[in-house]
Amino acid sequence: MRKQHLGLLPKILIAIALGIGAGLFFPDWAVRIFLTINGLFGNFLNFVIPLIILGLVAPGIAELGRGAGRLLLITAFLAYGFTLFSGFFTYFTCEAVYPWLLDTSAGMSAVDATAGNALKPFFTVEMPPLMEVMTSLVLAFTLGLGMAVIDGKRLQGVMEEFREIINAVITSVIIPLLPLYIFGIFLNMTQSGEVAGVMSVFIKIIVLIFIMTVVLLVVQFSIAGLTGGKNPFRLLRNMLPAYMTALGTQSSAATIPVTLEQTIKNRVRPEIAGFVVPLCATIHLSGSTMKIVACSLAILLMSGMEVHFGQFAGFILMLGIAMVAAPGVPGGAIMASLGLLQSMLGFDETAQGLMIALYIAMDSFGTATNVTGDGAIAVIVDKIATERSCNTHSQKSE
Repeated sequence: MRKQHLGLLPKILIAIALGIGAGLFFPDWAVRIFLTINGLFGNFLNFVIPLIILGLVAPGIAELGRGAGRLLLITAFLAYGFTLFSGFFTYFTCEAVYPWLLDTSAGMSAVDATAGNALKPFFTVEMPPLMEVMTSLVLAFTLGLGMAVIDGKRLQGVMEEFREIINAVITSVIIPLLPLYIFGIFLNMTQSGEVAGVMSVFIKIIVLIFIMTVVLLVVQFSIAGLTGGKNPFRLLRNMLPAYMTALGTQSSAATIPVTLEQTIKNRVRPEIAGFVVPLCATIHLSGSTMKIVACSLAILLMSGMEVHFGQFAGFILMLGIAMVAAPGVPGGAIMASLGLLQSMLGFDETAQGLMIALYIAMDSFGTATNVTGDGAIAVIVDKIATERSCNTHSQKSE
């Protein structure tokens, strides 16, 4: 008989529940053990973040530079545009809703779980990163674009192997240890009496993000319907099997066969659907961007930090690029964004841990939004390709 393995989301939920329960009766020395573990894991995470960015983004950009020329550029432009729209739509919506939805006046110190808490780790081990986050981003862009221009096969091979190493670190080290890390965070927050405020925020944000994903999909398919001359709600209805499949698989890549089939049912030519859907499974991240922007804004507001539009605008613009090729690994999008959260928004290890927990709690919604929106992009690309083909034929006939 095959063994049944718990997914990451159930493990995170169990870790949160156990952390809250244990925090009610654990003695101080036991809490300090997990503070020590969290300190070591947090320092390792800081060390590996620049490597994650370099390992995921550089080969991803290089791979985008090959292949289908004009259609690739059009598809990448649409995917990035939809992702940016999602980010800014989320920012302005949350900025309007959060002041009355969340109790920002309380100045929730739970984001910094050590605030007001005298407990410290038994020891720490410093793990300074090899480079700053922005340095790794610039290096990733430079290498990725350079490999695409010169078609550097040897360097591309090295970067692909480096990506495999990073994927192995994420899947074999970081992801398995995340539940323990989350357990330690909620243990400490419960012990310091701050967990009730955090859980209340979690539930409200999850409901709000689900509503926003529905609005986002309606907007995306309205644009696709207007462009392609089709009924947007019929297009969206045809994509529902892909949405439901993604809810179960939590993977854009695993949902590609269903997304492809439903996209063709929307009368997109098979050759266009076969090109756009696999590509967008990697580069279109509207749902993931929505979750990250909404959660990070909530944590900033609840921690009493000032939020500036210019700061968040830069964060959203960089986020759409940094998450390229991130969906290839579990939790890849949030892992690729940790460096930006740290360098551009000032998130510490505890805030990053809360981001991971909140993001994974809604992972299915974000993935389902991503893959469903891929169908809208395919409709638009198909229309553009059809018009281009008609124009070419008419010019030749003349």
